[in-house]
Amino acid sequence: MHLQRNKSKYILMLTKSQIKLISSLNQKKFRNQHKLFKVEGVKGIHEFLNSDFKLHQLFTTEAIFNCESTLISELDIKKISTLKTPNTALALFKIPEPKPVDESRLIVALDDIRDPGNLGTIIRLCDWFGVRDLVCSLSTVDCYNTKVVQATMGSLTRVNVNYLDLKPFLKQSKIQKFGAFMNGKNAYQESLPKKGIIVLGNEANGISSAIEKLMDQKITIPRFGNLQETESLNVATATAILLSEFKRRSTET
Repeated sequence: MHLQRNKSKYILMLTKSQIKLISSLNQKKFRNQHKLFKVEGVKGIHEFLNSDFKLHQLFTTEAIFNCESTLISELDIKKISTLKTPNTALALFKIPEPKPVDESRLIVALDDIRDPGNLGTIIRLCDWFGVRDLVCSLSTVDCYNTKVVQATMGSLTRVNVNYLDLKPFLKQSKIQKFGAFMNGKNAYQESLPKKGIIVLGNEANGISSAIEKLMDQKITIPRFGNLQETESLNVATATAILLSEFKRRSTET
């Protein structure tokens, strides 16, 4: 550890091994190995500090947090940041063990979602619509991927994300399973329950055939354009529309 005095403050100069460790967390295998992930930005870090997530270490270029933090230079924060324009703070949090899935409420399940931005947006949507449990297939992008964490804007602290083998999970579940398909029944005309599992599929290929067989009902979001040539909706957009419709129905008297 190297210290440098600057304007009456001691600034830590990160060692090569520290930089290597923090940078390695950009990869899933090292996040799993160290059980750590990165959060960048003051607002996002505050969200995690005010949650059940456990702080491992906090690096900042300014003394702006009411907890133990390490002052580092702007040059060093650029070395450990994944952003083109780094924020003034970066924190390492411990990856927690997920809680059991609560099947008494509405659940969202994802079959092979690959885009970090899509997953991050879906986590935010779950938070917005009060969905506490998100179940992801083992091939779905890691929710602790730095791009996903950034896209969630702190919502990851309020959504319980489980990575499970989707097929046995759905087979054993006793609640209704609704799959989002292009050729399903009109979601606006169907009777939608307060609890159930909404399944959405891969960005390019949709829900896999193995998972399709486990659906109790196929639903779709109807197209209203005159030509109706739009190939499909973005998976995060589809999630927003379906969650809105399910929740709208649950508030009807």
